[in-house]
Amino acid sequence: MEGLAIIDASTRVLCLIGKPVRHSLSPVMHNAAIRALNLNFVYVAFEVEPQDLGKAVEGIRSLGIGGANVTMPHKIEVVKYLDEVSEDARKIGAVNTIVNEGGTLKGYNTDGVGALKSLEMFTDVDGKKVVLLGAGGAARAIAYTLSGRVSELAILNRTEEKAVNLARNLANNGSTVRGMRLSVRNLENELRDADILINATSVGMESNESLVPEHLLRPGLVVFDIVYRPLHTKLLRDAMKAGCTTIDGLWMLVLQGAESFKLWTGHYPDIRIMRNAALKALGVEENEGEG
Repeated sequence: MEGLAIIDASTRVLCLIGKPVRHSLSPVMHNAAIRALNLNFVYVAFEVEPQDLGKAVEGIRSLGIGGANVTMPHKIEVVKYLDEVSEDARKIGAVNTIVNEGGTLKGYNTDGVGALKSLEMFTDVDGKKVVLLGAGGAARAIAYTLSGRVSELAILNRTEEKAVNLARNLANNGSTVRGMRLSVRNLENELRDADILINATSVGMESNESLVPEHLLRPGLVVFDIVYRPLHTKLLRDAMKAGCTTIDGLWMLVLQGAESFKLWTGHYPDIRIMRNAALKALGVEENEGEG
């Protein structure tokens, strides 16, 4: 196929480890970026069972794999198998990117930066009030990255304790941070004067569900859903009807991936090439995929 690099004995392997990964868009978008830059790399996906994670990480080291992305359910557990972890990843408590530097495995987290850059394409975050749904790995990365930039951060989670604990960990970062149970009443109270709403849960993934009642959405609110299957979740469709600015989850996937790509190769890729490759794999026309 035209444009495909020839794989030879010098080709460096990059990979994704997780479970499941068979429907991941990462190989499509990273290989598109590799071809565009004419680099001698290839990106593949490996399904890794939780009990095999340690062996998989050792395989990255022993096989000389240049780097890896780490996805669910391994982002937290993988930390203990690495030689070094960046300060951001340590504070977040999760790693989504591994760089192999001559057998030394270094862990990073690009999720928060990817989310921030996604937001900054559509709005300014400084001094804004943000309502964040979720307190899992992705939510932690986003909360850590936004705290200190936004004026207020309200974290709502179905398990209240997780939201409260996350807020407590961010208490000294310079923003007013609150954690609370995810309920319609709390959503209504917090969204009344919010500037940005972020869904960092999996609700809406390949389903017609939303955590946010339609009547709470209003013009002027920026709504960002990190779910990208479907590209336009129920939350985003409701937000469009309400006149909100919407940001789909594919932007975060592409932008966190671009940060990982730069760590591995030293090159920052063309994010439009990555996004278009992912949109094609999703069967979505480019103009349909605009946030």
